Amino acid sequence: MDRRRLWTWAAAVVVIATAAAAAGQEKRLLVGMTLVPGAASTGAVCLDGSPPAYHLHRGSGSGARGWLLQFEGGGWCNDAPSCAARAGTRRGSTRLMSKLEVFSGVLSNDPARNPDFYNWNRVKLRYCDGGSFAGDSEFRNGSSVIYMRGQRIWDAIISDLLTKGLAKAEKVLLSGCSAGGLATFFHCDNLGELLGGVATVKCMSDAGFFLDVDDISGNNSIRPFFSSLVALQGAEKNLNKDCLNSTLNPYLCFFPQYALQNIKTPYFILNSAYDVYQFHHIFVPPSSDPTGHWSRCKADPSTCSTSQIATLQGLRSAMLTALKPFEGEPEMGMFINSCFAHCQSELQDTWFAPNSPTLDNETIAELVGDWYFERGAAQEIDCAYPCDSTCHNIIPLNQVGN
Repeated sequence: MDRRRLWTWAAAVVVIATAAAAAGQEKRLLVGMTLVPGAASTGAVCLDGSPPAYHLHRGSGSGARGWLLQFEGGGWCNDAPSCAARAGTRRGSTRLMSKLEVFSGVLSNDPARNPDFYNWNRVKLRYCDGGSFAGDSEFRNGSSVIYMRGQRIWDAIISDLLTKGLAKAEKVLLSGCSAGGLATFFHCDNLGELLGGVATVKCMSDAGFFLDVDDISGNNSIRPFFSSLVALQGAEKNLNKDCLNSTLNPYLCFFPQYALQNIKTPYFILNSAYDVYQFHHIFVPPSSDPTGHWSRCKADPSTCSTSQIATLQGLRSAMLTALKPFEGEPEMGMFINSCFAHCQSELQDTWFAPNSPTLDNETIAELVGDWYFERGAAQEIDCAYPCDSTCHNIIPLNQVGN
């Protein structure tokens, strides 16, 4: 794995607009960007020094005191060159970001598409620090400065939202996708403390359960990557203190399987057992497949050979082993399906739709709602691939051949 590689994924006025042109195309909810006022005075800035931002769509009625906070995802940077490169993209600068974001899936305001959270205050926290909102450092090279201030960005956004009604919240769900899902593990307990223990706070990680696992060649490339990230970004001081006290290697607390053991807040883990990001970059990274033997299988799982499928069961086994300690815990929810996907909560088709993935006849949205509102058991783990006919196997085009 190229440790200088930018690991990227796709990730205030509110305007309801129609999607362009096509007949019968349904309305989309577009939500305008809010720049955090005065954030720069506290050092809360993106990699390039631009101010942090979020998108807020107000709740109403019975959901007026409910808040759903969604961390945006988008990979990481772990050294000065990769962070400098990232600073010149939408992953490192709010100046380069889209100013309107589509709110769908768990962010939708349509009760037919998001039955439990549609009328809550829903917020998307934009990601521009490259360290899953955990770092607090900077790198200077002559006159140029790279700011890695994820923790300060989190603090600034929450402080601003407190003045906009978050301080009076009764129910809160902190969630995120990919690197944003990982960020939930660093801020989950802290959010409950910031709200004074009055609100019901729960957390959900979508495709953020990044595993400490060897690749198919026997090397572990994610450990050195996270280790260098934590060191460069100054994230150690913001990781879970109980976790840090339990290990001689602080960077291990950047892995959810170790951090979660020390988190007190109720949690929901939404993840594919064959998460395509982890499949492509952690379990079968390019460094483990120099001849490209896995390229076709990565591009289309249906072309994987019998031996490759057998090998991929090792990724699922690692996921289930890491989750085993949390099975049966009453405050822990799980939706672990056997689809080739990455991030399923913000996509309407995978969150809640007529043909959405299901486990035991429940969609992701239904199981998350059952867990949050304590309506019943909320732990579902799929059988091994290729048994699940409800899957949406999504292989992003920019990952093909990687």
